Amino acid sequence: MLNLSALFYTEVEFETCLFDNLNLPEDAKSDIADAKNDVRMALRDGIPRVYADEGHPGKVPQPRFFTQGSWAYKTLNAPAQSPQQADVDDGCYLPLSFLTLTDRPSVAAEVFFDVAQKALAELVEQRGWKLSSKPTCIRIEINDLAHIDVPLYAIPDKEFETLVKAENVRRATLDGKSYSFEAAADSWDELSTTKVLLAHRDEGWMHSDPRPVKTWFVDQVATKGEQLRRVVRYLKAYRDWTWDKGGPSSILLMAAAAPLFVRQDRRDDQALLDVVKLLPAVLRKGVNNPINPEESLTDRLRASSDDADMVEQAALQFEDLGSRLQAALDAGNAEQACSWLRDLFGPRFPNRPERVKVGAAVSSVAAAIASSPAIAGPSELVGRTRAG
Repeated sequence: MLNLSALFYTEVEFETCLFDNLNLPEDAKSDIADAKNDVRMALRDGIPRVYADEGHPGKVPQPRFFTQGSWAYKTLNAPAQSPQQADVDDGCYLPLSFLTLTDRPSVAAEVFFDVAQKALAELVEQRGWKLSSKPTCIRIEINDLAHIDVPLYAIPDKEFETLVKAENVRRATLDGKSYSFEAAADSWDELSTTKVLLAHRDEGWMHSDPRPVKTWFVDQVATKGEQLRRVVRYLKAYRDWTWDKGGPSSILLMAAAAPLFVRQDRRDDQALLDVVKLLPAVLRKGVNNPINPEESLTDRLRASSDDADMVEQAALQFEDLGSRLQAALDAGNAEQACSWLRDLFGPRFPNRPERVKVGAAVSSVAAAIASSPAIAGPSELVGRTRAG
């Protein structure tokens, strides 16, 4: 049996691996971070100005921001093929008292979107970016590689004031150094977990808080190890090479994979295979949001696709991944194994057969459990991810 793990992940300097090849180039990450900072500053100063210029009632405070999604989870992959883009989500928050000045919160949501887009218009034009509207966010395409989505939120006034004070403290601790919004850490714990509302262009205000999912995944990684985060990124890499657009969402892959994952010491190939072998059955059974058991992520996948049953298509694709990954591990020829895996993951998988090792592997989840020390698991509440 072949050991392909070094081609998935290695800490050996100057040796390429799939994991490293999934990362955005440093200059691209810097460009995204700078663009995100500029967007924040444009909204911070522009929303109060535009709101006042258009004669709306009351005085709007400067918004506060939280990064969410794959950038925050540290599971963001570089695009695998066109027209894919790296997706960075940066939430913009205002206090409820301002956003409920009218008797119809849905009107306030529309005003929030309109004012925020106008506040961004000058920056977008100067940089040659593209601005577009999504049901739950403003999208700014900063280049062919990446876009920034800005969802708009309302939070209780008390929590908003807490954020203002916390940011002022962080400004002061910089001791005169240049301040940037990226330098001010996102203080998720300083917000209440209740009554966070998301602006929707058609449905007004919706109860939606992005933080519990992040907390759940961070807890999963803290309990099970960084290998889990890497396995999720391999699953996303396979998705992005299999579907040029669409496919299972990142949160669906996270929620489905986390309960199946068993750590394999220095064997990312085997850890991935163990998850993939069980994944099709879990998809067919149904996967729920890990922090909201009443929300089916597999139903959401069906609703988002034009295919008759995207869930079944995804299950079949991951069955194929499992079969071919197993065949690669069982192959007697390292060159052939590399070729098969490049078919599965694209050219980002290294064609380096000389780095493939021959050796025994843990071949089952049961064997892995038997050979590993017991570790504390997540509570049933946060760990339940499958529908009935």
